[in-house]
Amino acid sequence: MEVRYSANPNDVKRYTTQQLRDEFLIENLYQPDQVQAVYSHVDRMVVLGILPVHETVPVDKGIDVWHNFGTSFFLERREAGVFNLGGPGSITVDGTRYELGFEDCLYIAMGAKQVEFASASSENPARFYLVSAPAHKAYKTTLLSMADANKRPCGAAETANERVINQFIHPDVLPTCQLSMGLTQLAPGSVWNTLPSHTHERRMEIYTYFNIPEGNVVFHMMGEGQETRHIVMKNYDAVISPSWSIHSGCGTANYTFIWAMGGENQAFDDMDNIPTTDLK
Repeated sequence: MEVRYSANPNDVKRYTTQQLRDEFLIENLYQPDQVQAVYSHVDRMVVLGILPVHETVPVDKGIDVWHNFGTSFFLERREAGVFNLGGPGSITVDGTRYELGFEDCLYIAMGAKQVEFASASSENPARFYLVSAPAHKAYKTTLLSMADANKRPCGAAETANERVINQFIHPDVLPTCQLSMGLTQLAPGSVWNTLPSHTHERRMEIYTYFNIPEGNVVFHMMGEGQETRHIVMKNYDAVISPSWSIHSGCGTANYTFIWAMGGENQAFDDMDNIPTTDLK
C-alpha cells in the first residue's frame, strides 16, 4: 500500500509537473490477481484497484492491515464503495455473493470481514475500483445498478458539457456514514465535466476516468481557483482532489468518470462555485 500525505496549497504552487503527478495522480491500479492500494491522508480515503484474472482475490491481499489501519481486518472501522469497470464478476461479502456487471456498484458496510473478488471469465476479467472511508456505524451492504441510481442531467451540448450525474452511494439512494460515490457520463460531443469549477471545504474528492477512447486523454484541472494546474490523465487513472482544489476535466473525446467524496457532510450541492471568468 502506497501512502500519500496531505499537500499544502502554498507548496503546490511551486510543484513541477512530475511533482504534481507524484502527489495526486494514481496510475497502474490494475495488475492481474493483485490488490493495488493508495492510502491518502486527505480525509483518510483509500483507493484500491483489483483485477482478478486467474484466481479469487481477497480485499486485503498484500496489505498489512494492522500496520496501515491498526485494525484486525480492512473494513473493521471502514465502509467502501466498489464499481465494476470491466467484464462480469462477483464480490463475496461474508459468504453472500453479489454479481456485478459493467458499471454496477456495491456498497459494503463497516464490519465486513471477508471480502473476495472474482471474474466470470479470465478472457474478459472484471475490473473493480474501490474507495473506502472511515466509518462509525454499520449500515446495509447493498448492490446497486444504473437503474437504482438517482439521475441528474445537466450541462448542454452548446457548452460541450452535456452529461448525466448518476448518484449511486448517496443519501437519496441509501444511508451511509460519510462515503458518497457516483458515475458521470458525458454525451458524445461533450468533453467538459464539473462546471462551474468549485471547491468544497467540507469534503475531499477522488476521481477516476474511464471509457476514454484509445489515443485520447483527459486534462484534469486542479489547484486553487486563482492558481490552477493540470494533470494529463489516461484511461483508468485516478486523481486525489483535496478540499482546497478545484476538480474539473476536459477530454479530447467524451468519457465517463467516477467521483467519490468523504468529509464533514454529504450535501452534494454544498459547493463554493467559482465563476469561470474568475479562474486563473
